[in-house]
Amino acid sequence: VRRGGERDVREEAESFKEQGNAYYIKKDYSEAFNYYTKRIIYSYMCPKNASYYGNRAATLMMLSRHREALEDSQQAVRLDDTFMKGHLREGKCHLSLGNAMAASRCFHRVLELEPDNSQAQQEVKNADSVLEYEKMAELGFEKHDFRMVVFCMDRALESASACHRFKVLKAECLAMLGRYPEAQSVASDILRMDATNGDALYVRGLCLYYEDCIDKAVQFFVQALRMAPDHEKARLACRNAKALKAKKEDGNKAFKDGNYDAAYELYSEALTIDPNNIKTNAKLFCNRGTVGSKLKKIDQAIEDCTKAVKLDETYIKAYLRRAQCYMDKEEYDEAVRDYEKVYQTEKTKEHKHLLKNAQLELKKSKRKDYYKVLGVDKNATEDEIKKAYRKRALMHHPDRHSSASAEVQKEEEKKFKEVGEAFTVLSDPKKKSRYDSGHDMEDDTGNMGDFDANNIFKAFFGGGGGQGYSFEANQSSGPGNFFFQFG
Repeated sequence: VRRGGERDVREEAESFKEQGNAYYIKKDYSEAFNYYTKRIIYSYMCPKNASYYGNRAATLMMLSRHREALEDSQQAVRLDDTFMKGHLREGKCHLSLGNAMAASRCFHRVLELEPDNSQAQQEVKNADSVLEYEKMAELGFEKHDFRMVVFCMDRALESASACHRFKVLKAECLAMLGRYPEAQSVASDILRMDATNGDALYVRGLCLYYEDCIDKAVQFFVQALRMAPDHEKARLACRNAKALKAKKEDGNKAFKDGNYDAAYELYSEALTIDPNNIKTNAKLFCNRGTVGSKLKKIDQAIEDCTKAVKLDETYIKAYLRRAQCYMDKEEYDEAVRDYEKVYQTEKTKEHKHLLKNAQLELKKSKRKDYYKVLGVDKNATEDEIKKAYRKRALMHHPDRHSSASAEVQKEEEKKFKEVGEAFTVLSDPKKKSRYDSGHDMEDDTGNMGDFDANNIFKAFFGGGGGQGYSFEANQSSGPGNFFFQFG
């Protein structure tokens, strides 16, 4: 009776095995798993069979449950060390989970049992490749060659598809490269399978930190440390995030209070905290550039804004700040270039106005600058313009340089004429208004080149109606010294 009962159990177990096999062939791995599990339960009532665990391991592998599959494979080879398929499956599980050395040992055991096993031979090569990519990735990370690390991890994950360690390293390097959506996606996939994974929580925080969402980033770093108290990267990132936020806020407060020197120093200190935080550092450079412009350090401000846009090419505020600095320096070509970049990105009325204004100033800068010719400010009064003309006209009058070389005489005559042109325009309210609005006076039908500078001079100094004027040498004052004398 006893033997009959055992036979019934074995037959029942075999029935479950056959049903499991049928579902496996149909690729219904969940049902196959259920029947293989029933078969294993029945095996406790009769002698254990390594193939029971081996078959369930194969099913678990198809369900991507590699850790459970590894346990079944190990149980199978414990029951029968000569079970070749058990060693092969154990090796594949180790490799999928990223343990290439353990995988290699398993595959070599298969080759001890079956020296010509081509599958094991190929898997040994796969394991060796994963080990090689791991070494290359480690070197790449040390050298901050994050693209190389991503490349190596992608290659390694072709064989080690379930390795969270490789995925986290890839995600971390994607974050370092500024590819935050990709990094977030990889980390989120891991957390869906393992919500307590400290490395994945750290990467989520790292992405937020590098996107300047510092408060949210700190929450993830704290959570990572709760799951893995010894996580040094999370601890350092958390400390940097808090320090960066505090220093930036102190700089902002100093700026609002008008304490520009202190703000400049605070932003400079913040920039030393974490060179890898590109977005936050771009904002810090721009902020320091703003402070620099307030301190009249225009060249330094331009340099800081240039560093900001180099870190973040989409940073509109930095382009606007740099463009304004270029306007202040009257470097209109560069200002127009920056405003064009801004307007192409954000077509607002304000940006259009700024661009048009820069283009107008650029056009004006291409003409003769009559204010510079007379040596007066653009806001000079009528009296200041007259005084400036009197001084410059006398300085460059040809009669004053009659004893000079032909070359000097020609140059002074040119300057005398320019002074007359400048006075003609700036002393006439209508012409001055047109000139100030960007109009090129030489485009007028009455070409400026046709006027007589001597007539302007005579009219100004009252040379008509019998009054005379002459330049005479003052013999006692030495050569080249002249005085103007009305007759």
